[in-house]
Amino acid sequence: MGACVTCQTGVRYREAPRDDHHAKPKDIDREDSDQVIAIGDCGARIRIQGSTNFISMFTRQGRKGVNQDAMTVWENFGGERDVVYCGVFDGHGPSGHKVSRYVRDTLPSKLSWLFRDSQIHEKTCLNHNHGSNQKVTNLDDNNKDTVFSLWKKSITESFKEMDEDLEKDKSIDSYGSGSTSVSILKQVDNLIITNLGDSRALLCTRKGNRLHPIQLTADLKPNIKSEYERIKSCGGRVQAMQREPSVFRVWMPDQDCPGLAMSRAFGDFCLKDYGLTCVPNIYYRKLTDQDEFVVLATDGVWDVLTNDEVVKIVGSVRNRSMAAKFLIDNAVRVWQHKYPSSKTDDCAVIILFFKKQRLSMAKSAPNLIDLGVDDHSDNNPKMTGDNGLDKLPH
Repeated sequence: MGACVTCQTGVRYREAPRDDHHAKPKDIDREDSDQVIAIGDCGARIRIQGSTNFISMFTRQGRKGVNQDAMTVWENFGGERDVVYCGVFDGHGPSGHKVSRYVRDTLPSKLSWLFRDSQIHEKTCLNHNHGSNQKVTNLDDNNKDTVFSLWKKSITESFKEMDEDLEKDKSIDSYGSGSTSVSILKQVDNLIITNLGDSRALLCTRKGNRLHPIQLTADLKPNIKSEYERIKSCGGRVQAMQREPSVFRVWMPDQDCPGLAMSRAFGDFCLKDYGLTCVPNIYYRKLTDQDEFVVLATDGVWDVLTNDEVVKIVGSVRNRSMAAKFLIDNAVRVWQHKYPSSKTDDCAVIILFFKKQRLSMAKSAPNLIDLGVDDHSDNNPKMTGDNGLDKLPH
């Protein structure tokens, strides 16, 4: 099942079951004067004011059961103009779909309030340094470290509070279920990236006439040295199963469960005493005129497509409204070709474009891109931020 949400000259939406017949969303409501659109049970929710031609969203159910991916986009985030929040959440475990949707619906609100508080603190700090009449529109070299430090502290606190709320909610069994999270907060040309788990944020920048991928987050897997050492020091185990020698998982010290293939997540409280953490990695990037778009996607996309391929696919789509769907179509194609005996994973994608699109470029996309599916190399460009993430040998 796929859900495509497009915002261009207003709001358009599409929910497409497997037979490709279209259905209307099950609920549309309004909250706090924003237009909130929930796309059935497919995990997509957007909160907008007015219209935008900068967002493409799509999610498709894999062959493992209910779609456990969720995603959200908020414009005018925190009541601030020119601020947008995008988040993708990948659930896992028996109640993973409930966890990912709970986080989708709860975490942005927490960050929104913290954003407002941080804005006040930021303006106070900057006005103290530069004069009370200065308008704050950017982070310059003199205040970036101070403001970003405040942001990191606030975001980390909100993630911990989110995890505590999840544990207290008895309507969701999160003892053996959880969710990853990757999100961006764009304020003018400031980009704050937050990552928890193995979903990924990828930036596309232009070098001359070529599109170049820059991986903004690290895939937080248990075999990364720093992650492994934290889990081991807390008594947890990191081990790959014999039938999957390249997939390292987190286990309880004396039980062969749950076998979590990531080292950070919301929920999964059976492992929280054994090294699993809800503390995210947080990065800052200053956007330039060469930066074109950013892609947020769950691991169902990254497991089969390289960063170069993702940039190539999105860059080839002239109709932005179809970019996320087109990317997932190609990912599913590679899944079916390379892993015909495996169950295709759920996929969710948000693409945030930074520049207005010329009308002459808004044409239909080609059906598929020739990805050379027999040749998949490991593509992991240097990430922004000091993460020190050295992987353990297989």
